[in-house]
Amino acid sequence: MEAAWDIAFVLFQVWLSIVVGLIMLPAMFGMSLGFTDIYIKVLVKTLEWATLRIQRGQNEQPTLPSQSANGIIEKDDGSMEEKIRQLRRSHPDNLAGGDFTLCDAFYFCKKGIENIVEDQVTQRFTSEELASWNLLTRTNNNFRYISVRLTIIWGLGVFIRYCILLPLRITLAVIGLSWLVIGTTLVGLLPSSNVKNWLSDLVHITCYRICARALSATIRYHNKENRPKKGGICVANHTSPIDIVILANDGCYAMVGQVHGGLMGVIQRSMVRSCPHVWFERAEMKDRHAVAKRLKEHIADKTKLPILIFPEGTCINNTSVMMFKKGSFEIGGTIYPVAIKYDPQFGDAFWNSAKYNMVSYILRMMTSWAIVCNVWYLAPMTRQDGEDAVHFANRVKSAIAQQGGLVDLSWDGGLKRERVKESFKEEQQKMYSSMIVGLDCHEASVGPESSGLFLCGH
Repeated sequence: MEAAWDIAFVLFQVWLSIVVGLIMLPAMFGMSLGFTDIYIKVLVKTLEWATLRIQRGQNEQPTLPSQSANGIIEKDDGSMEEKIRQLRRSHPDNLAGGDFTLCDAFYFCKKGIENIVEDQVTQRFTSEELASWNLLTRTNNNFRYISVRLTIIWGLGVFIRYCILLPLRITLAVIGLSWLVIGTTLVGLLPSSNVKNWLSDLVHITCYRICARALSATIRYHNKENRPKKGGICVANHTSPIDIVILANDGCYAMVGQVHGGLMGVIQRSMVRSCPHVWFERAEMKDRHAVAKRLKEHIADKTKLPILIFPEGTCINNTSVMMFKKGSFEIGGTIYPVAIKYDPQFGDAFWNSAKYNMVSYILRMMTSWAIVCNVWYLAPMTRQDGEDAVHFANRVKSAIAQQGGLVDLSWDGGLKRERVKESFKEEQQKMYSSMIVGLDCHEASVGPESSGLFLCGH
């Protein structure tokens, strides 16, 4: 029995030595020994082989009708007026003067059915579709059996992910979070000084780098000369809670959020001791003026870290950018836009909070192949003369979407949990009535895609 314990102790020492010597220490100094790069290259080659094998297997099976390149169905992009003119074939020019024909209803029925099948909102809150299977069980879509070799590779992958990578990643995550709590608590005991600020930044960035290693993260940063500076506001598209880890690997930020209890509360209280993060009580979060006041006070001090904000207010599935809340753009200061784009081939970073709790999500991340992403720092932006906060937010959002190759949507991410506002439905109804009575329908238009969505109350 003692021999067994001795062997277990030796194995534990070897394991800890590998973790500390080959992963932790290089991560603390922002270095890499190249193991992750080799792992990613092998993984890419394996997935390429699997893709070719799957395609060969599919060619041997009966082919199914191909889907539209834009999604499940092909939608018309014409305006309401154009489509109703086409329906009124007998009187195409008779759209004014208060006339109404029953065939007008077919336009709204068609738009309603299109948006029930596939709309621009709800599909942003489900995982991104993959072009080919990446050998993860949860992304297996009609690839249950192709060949013996592919099945063996899949089984080997399960063993590697759950029996080797998962224990290693849990070890790194525990070390990183423990060091974050202990390190920030100790730094918080020091008097305010430049040394304290330097140590705080060192502890934060070291811990986030260790946590990134716990996800086998490969991050490529572009345009580093545009990195957010102190006294500014960093805004980014939001896919996952690990967005914070991704960004904080390359610089320190002041976090903004609600005060939590439990383990998250312990981490928050330790972090705020060493760095002026902006945490709000639940009651304060509902008071826009109180939130704006705290944020203005923070950015007024040019010695404080830039604030990190995700203006969408919810996680989107890495295919698009949805409406930015205007609050972040009302407080003044310089905005530093950042675009984040994950590669779904190696793992789905999107957090579907309606389907998975935080523990389940973290387990999915730690049993994925890796987290691979690109981060683009965009040129700083400020409000122009005569520009209101809404237009400024949309301008920043468009820049992020264009750089990240994401779809720029005007929809509110709050529709993930709420019903469409009655005012939106009334706007579509007014557009139709204005067209019938002979007014300029374009003044009330908010886009042809929304007609069925609003009028059907989807």
